[in-house]
Amino acid sequence: MIVALVDEAVAAGASLESACNELGIDARSIQRWRRNPDGEDDRHGPKTRPANALTAAEEKDILSLLNSPEFSELSPHQVVAKLADMNIYKVSERTMYRLLKRHKLQAHRGRTRPRSHHRPTEHRATGPCQVWSWDITYLRSPIKGKFWLLYMVVDVWSRKIVAARVHDHESDELASVLIDEACQREGVDRAGLVVHSDNGPAMKGQTLLAMMQVLGIVPSFSRPRVSDDNPFSEALFRTMKYRPDYPDGPFASVEAAQSWVDGFVHWYNEDHQHSGIRFVTPAQRHDGTDIAILANRHQVYTEARRGSPQRWSGKTRNWSHIAVVRLNPRPASSTEAALAEPADRRAPSGA
Repeated sequence: MIVALVDEAVAAGASLESACNELGIDARSIQRWRRNPDGEDDRHGPKTRPANALTAAEEKDILSLLNSPEFSELSPHQVVAKLADMNIYKVSERTMYRLLKRHKLQAHRGRTRPRSHHRPTEHRATGPCQVWSWDITYLRSPIKGKFWLLYMVVDVWSRKIVAARVHDHESDELASVLIDEACQREGVDRAGLVVHSDNGPAMKGQTLLAMMQVLGIVPSFSRPRVSDDNPFSEALFRTMKYRPDYPDGPFASVEAAQSWVDGFVHWYNEDHQHSGIRFVTPAQRHDGTDIAILANRHQVYTEARRGSPQRWSGKTRNWSHIAVVRLNPRPASSTEAALAEPADRRAPSGA
């Protein structure tokens, strides 16, 4: 059964090593099983107990020591140091680690256990105005240490910027107004709309969350200090700040910054052919005209291949319509990835 799964993964394009690592076995074991599929396990473990092994009583004593109130929140490295200060030697820290692992006690102990942050829920968009991503970025002002703040909301499915406003301070009230206006402008059915952001104060402010609750908007948040959980906004900001016409110096005022941002938004939505959506513009994808554009491109390439088949060694370029975009997709194991059909890009490449 295991060999069949590995062979299937390898046939789908995975390497033998990656498939074996995912199953927790050694690649040489698979090779040995292939050579002798009906054979038995010829491995032989030690037949005698090492003379210097700890007795059951000694192991129990050490585990009791490690779990005692005095040492329960310390690592073995700290325990052996404290014992040495008390002129006591029990065993090495490596032996303590082995005992803890054997008895499933090797973990953060007591109050030292860090907080766990689960990966954000995967959100799937199959059309515009289903999943939005928003964030705030800094724009330089003439005063050193002071910045203008750009609030920007992007539609995850179409990559269209649906709202962009520059302010001189950070506020959840400003964010609330921005998102509400964007919903009205786009004619969004707010019930069920997912709006994803990071964990900044403006993103989790009571005014914004209350507005979302009233309108039926579903808030979604990144994990603390994990920028990859909000990739669409991060990629968009990078594209903006690497534009050739992005100012080298500061913006003189909020109005000057807003004027430049308005020009960028028009270029990005109407003229920019986005690599993540088959090089159509966000506006074309948002209003659905990209379907005809992509179909025409496919026809052009099909006719070109038919006219000069000797110049084509494989399939024509993929101009298919991307039907689903995932925000924070559930990570697949390497075996699942190898068995899966080739998928469209799920991260915002190149914005």
